[in-house]
Amino acid sequence: MKILLLEDDLILSEVIVEHLEYYTYDVTPVYNGVDAETLLFEEKFDLLLLDVNVPLLNGFELLKNLRESGNNTPTIFITSMNSSNDVLEGFELGANDYLKKPFEMIELKARIDNIKRHFKIDDERTLMVTDTISYDFDRQLLFLDSKEIQLSKKEGEFFAYFLHNRGKVLSADELMVNVWSYDTSPSSATLRTYIKNLRRILGEEMITTIRGVGYVFN
Repeated sequence: MKILLLEDDLILSEVIVEHLEYYTYDVTPVYNGVDAETLLFEEKFDLLLLDVNVPLLNGFELLKNLRESGNNTPTIFITSMNSSNDVLEGFELGANDYLKKPFEMIELKARIDNIKRHFKIDDERTLMVTDTISYDFDRQLLFLDSKEIQLSKKEGEFFAYFLHNRGKVLSADELMVNVWSYDTSPSSATLRTYIKNLRRILGEEMITTIRGVGYVFN
């Protein structure tokens, strides 16, 4: 599980990183909102842990920018801003959880585990898609009946995003923002090519086009 941690308290940041790495999470710490936003343009994460009172761009503003741009990465605020209005604002901006400081590391781990269950982020990294299809996230390997099909890195990321959002209508813009980094977003034709390739492998019925709206992975 790949986590971005935005926390300007260096000691607390180090404690959180050490604790989560014990559970084999891949944690990237940053110390101000601008660096966090820049990194999110370049890389994809499974979870964001955001403090609010950080330099240059606070956590609320960062999440607002992300959600407006279509980035729906699950997010937990970790902050000493703990009034009812602060908590309400955090959720209204699109947070998935809100953890008030001070907190115990065991509680943070429990909140992360809850996010993993809710968003079906699987540490075993192999998912049964149907009775005849499974997918190994780490090796980007599809098992279809008795065949093994190796996906390219980008095909694997594209397929994984569909799996994590199964049953939801995903617009072309959302797919581009969440699968490709901002500076390498593909053309609409490229996006359609990836859709076509997945349909060829999985079967036409697995991905439905909602004309003028987006795509649904069934």
